[in-house]
Amino acid sequence: MPTIHFLNVREGDCSIIQHGTGRVSVIDVCNAKPSQSRESLLEMASAQYATRSVNGNFNQKAHPVNPVAYMQEHAINSIFRFILTHPDMDHLDGITALFAESFPQVFWDTNNQKEIDDSSWSSSQYDRADWDYYRTLRGTNPQANPQRLTNLSGQNGRYWNEDEHGNRQRGDGITILAPTQELVNGANRTGDYNDCSYVLLYRAGDKKIIFGGDSHDNSWEHILNNWEAEIQDIDLLIAPHHGRDSGRSYDFLDVLKPSLTFFGNARSEHLAYDAWYRRGLAIVTNNQANCMIADLSGSLLNIYVTNETYARAFAREAGSNTWYDQQFLAWYLRSV
Repeated sequence: MPTIHFLNVREGDCSIIQHGTGRVSVIDVCNAKPSQSRESLLEMASAQYATRSVNGNFNQKAHPVNPVAYMQEHAINSIFRFILTHPDMDHLDGITALFAESFPQVFWDTNNQKEIDDSSWSSSQYDRADWDYYRTLRGTNPQANPQRLTNLSGQNGRYWNEDEHGNRQRGDGITILAPTQELVNGANRTGDYNDCSYVLLYRAGDKKIIFGGDSHDNSWEHILNNWEAEIQDIDLLIAPHHGRDSGRSYDFLDVLKPSLTFFGNARSEHLAYDAWYRRGLAIVTNNQANCMIADLSGSLLNIYVTNETYARAFAREAGSNTWYDQQFLAWYLRSV
């Protein structure tokens, strides 16, 4: 059955979808490094568990995971498609290491024109080699390896929402909500590349999950005007812009009404908690849970987290139970 992994990767994004077809999609990457041996990975995991705190701030931001190592530990051995929502470094940090470990067949990108000044790298926390590698991918022939696709809102195609025979809704269940060509053109004109970010609706059985990328108001205006019926009452939202309060409208939440939202990492004063809380919407953050896993089992989307301390605290407060799942290497939290 389909499984989604939302990784704790510092103040960046990385999601992994194990589709029911057996294919794997990775959406963005951050904090990726070359692979290590299994022994060193287990030692690292033990050290992280030993330092976790039980009080208020669960401090999981201090214990990010390496997506390459995470995939190795979870027996995810190949990537079919890599989707870069937009060309910011916190979404492509470690792309070189990821592609070296599991070279994808297909690379989704936008026709953006972003460049980074040479002078910026001396003070950057990121590796220029990743940017240079991305620019090489961006400049390749669409038929090169990996095949580079620049899909837009509403487009259909083999394997993402069609099967090999062109039958609709029999592929990997991905609907592209944004960007449009107009949004890409606007981002290239203004230099605000959040507004050419991919926003994806993923259907797993009867469940609806939205990956928000770093989408901003212009993207959501398009989505609400063109996709409102499809995005009502979703089950899981991967919060736009990691959940940051970035001077934006959150009216889209009144339509989505997500049963649960995953937040990434940012300083607490920068997270848009109030937009969710005043609507009575539930959230889980990487800083609480470390990595979050959503697994479709029958009619339920079961949520697991890799921070045992948080899972036990949540269970005590909810009057529920938690247990360790050997397949996901994580603790049961709740079902959606």
